[in-house]
Amino acid sequence: MTKRIQNVLIVGGGTAGWLSASLLKRILKDQINITLIESDDIGTVGVGEASIPPMVNFNAALGLDERTFIEQTKATYKLGIEFEGWGYQDSRYMHAFGELGKSFPFCDFFQVWLKAKQQGLTESLAEYSLNTQAAQANRFAHLQQIPNTQLPGLTYAYHFDAGLYAKLLSRHSQNQGVKRVEGKIIEVLTDPKTGYVKEVVMENDERHSADMYLDCSGLKGLLIEQTLNVGFEDWSHWLPCDSAWALPSEQLDGDIKPYTRAIAKEAGWQWQIPLQHRVGNGYVFSSKFISEQDAKESLLQSLPSSALAEPKLIKFKTGMRRKQWQGNVFAVGLASGFLEPLESTSIHLIQTSILRLIRHFPFNEISDNAVSNVNTEFGNEMKQVRDFIILHYKLTERGDTRFWQWCKNMPIPASLQSKIALFNDTGHCTAKTDDLFQNVAWQQVMVGQGLLPKSHHPLAEQFSDEQLTSLLDSLRTLLRSTVTKLPSHQVFIDKMTK
Repeated sequence: MTKRIQNVLIVGGGTAGWLSASLLKRILKDQINITLIESDDIGTVGVGEASIPPMVNFNAALGLDERTFIEQTKATYKLGIEFEGWGYQDSRYMHAFGELGKSFPFCDFFQVWLKAKQQGLTESLAEYSLNTQAAQANRFAHLQQIPNTQLPGLTYAYHFDAGLYAKLLSRHSQNQGVKRVEGKIIEVLTDPKTGYVKEVVMENDERHSADMYLDCSGLKGLLIEQTLNVGFEDWSHWLPCDSAWALPSEQLDGDIKPYTRAIAKEAGWQWQIPLQHRVGNGYVFSSKFISEQDAKESLLQSLPSSALAEPKLIKFKTGMRRKQWQGNVFAVGLASGFLEPLESTSIHLIQTSILRLIRHFPFNEISDNAVSNVNTEFGNEMKQVRDFIILHYKLTERGDTRFWQWCKNMPIPASLQSKIALFNDTGHCTAKTDDLFQNVAWQQVMVGQGLLPKSHHPLAEQFSDEQLTSLLDSLRTLLRSTVTKLPSHQVFIDKMTK
């Protein structure tokens, strides 16, 4: 293909479509023309989203003011995810954003904590996480650094209404010049010589063509799979959940929690996402271990407040397309693959996909080398996130149901097995600098679910017992003192929206 890429057609709206449109237009400006096709009759999967910290900078890059975002998407702040019943039935731990303790040259704070633990320390790792302490106290504020120290402040993300976010992005994109077309696509035509998508045919007989197509059509993958047949790498033998019931319920009285709850259940897990106007709820489950009806009843019986709608069933298969980019089609969001929402990665994976496309955008021609590189990057990212999610299921002591027995005994990818073995022996994690989940995330989940390393790094021996006790005591005192000076999460939300 030697024709200059000037016209981009995005197939599908929702969060994936409008995020793609917003960032492409924001970065590439008038170098390309963008048209987005969506149908008001086709619903989106999003029923309420939790995000991770990179979204804060991403919204800023789009030019979205945080106050406007909080107001218009009914958003709240998120400091982490609390996992209930994952290690064993009554266990509870927080995978919090941000750092742990205080870093030392060549020696992770985690190694210092390990030494203290092996000498009888009773305090959990969570005692040294500012995010965890603030989350458990239902407190929040914009705090970049702990006053009068070099220690970082709070690292945060958002809970928000995905439908409202898509509408905000739609308005934002169209104000920048993105053209929206309403209607359903009934046929996709390809060039028999190149295999590229040539045009799409609408239900009203309109035809739309472009130089480059973004497939944001959701799980069905209208272009990348149904038309180009790139294939799908199935990961359900590692991640058996294939369904979810979802519904909103009334907002709870009292302070809104600044964290997501992930509650282990008989055949999967339940989410609770607190927004300003309601609570998002869902039960992610494996249909091999529980019927749809029983899962639905289980969710309805464990709602934190009165339901606001009938439960909606979402069916999915965990895995990824074998290629994210094929010919002149680039898949984004659920069209490129599905990883269950356990670690709130869906929005982030949309963002990184668009950034990947921008880095390799084919202004003059589509390069086979660029396509190959993108597909390699995409595969590496998806597999890294996949392994982190599998970790939660594999590293359990539960054996009270067939589902958890299966998870505990299942074989896992060699890449994950080596991470667990290394951590068990030495306390080391091997996250790369560009991995989404860094060492602090792996440490919190592995320790939270009961895996305590056998040894610690020799550099942790630089502290005497007295120095170690003084250091840990002062850190705990500092974090608790910092948290008590923060406003409640509810008060901060009220301030932002008024």
